[in-house]
Amino acid sequence: MSLISKKLRNSARGQECQVRLPDVCNWNPETTVLAHVGRGSGMGQKCDDIHATFACSDCHAEMDRVTYRVEKGFVDQCAYEGMVRTQIIWLEMGLIEVK
Repeated sequence: MSLISKKLRNSARGQECQVRLPDVCNWNPETTVLAHVGRGSGMGQKCDDIHATFACSDCHAEMDRVTYRVEKGFVDQCAYEGMVRTQIIWLEMGLIEVK
């Protein structure tokens, strides 16, 4: 794992969930991890860390389809919106930059 990947993953600690699935999100920053979004993401699959979002354990489980409480299309939409919010946080933290 590269140093930047490690920094991005570590940056999730203590953050608010950015996926925010209604009636799913536990709103507990102690459970937040960096969850991969999109193609090549999901349990047992890998994608690059820039395509990820801060997700609480419950939203992450729904994203990985461990649970099926919400329709997949809506989960994907919330995950992508969370990814954008996460990238804005990273920009503000100086972890990523746009040239």
